[in-house]
Amino acid sequence: MGNNSVLARLADTLEQRKCADPASSYTASLLSGGSDAILKKVGEESIEFILAAKGDDNAHLIAEAADVWFHMLVLLSHKGLGPDDILSELNRREGLSGLEEKANRAE
Repeated sequence: MGNNSVLARLADTLEQRKCADPASSYTASLLSGGSDAILKKVGEESIEFILAAKGDDNAHLIAEAADVWFHMLVLLSHKGLGPDDILSELNRREGLSGLEEKANRAE
């Protein structure tokens, strides 16, 4: 079972949580708070990830990275997007130098 299938299953679960009771689901409570609530969590988790990266505990770093990814996926779901959209963009960029990719972006 590949990692992409984990992302697909998580995306499906996030879609299901859109209809869940916010009192019984953390994800539903985030989604009911709208973009601002979700963005706040993405920011908090990103800071925790950065702080973990400064240390030597790789297990902690991985856990914080998972938290960032999860909350980003919640935001993407809220916007009607999912992991396939990100994977498609990464696929599009494959083989391009970072400088070339940045120069090709619309400003």
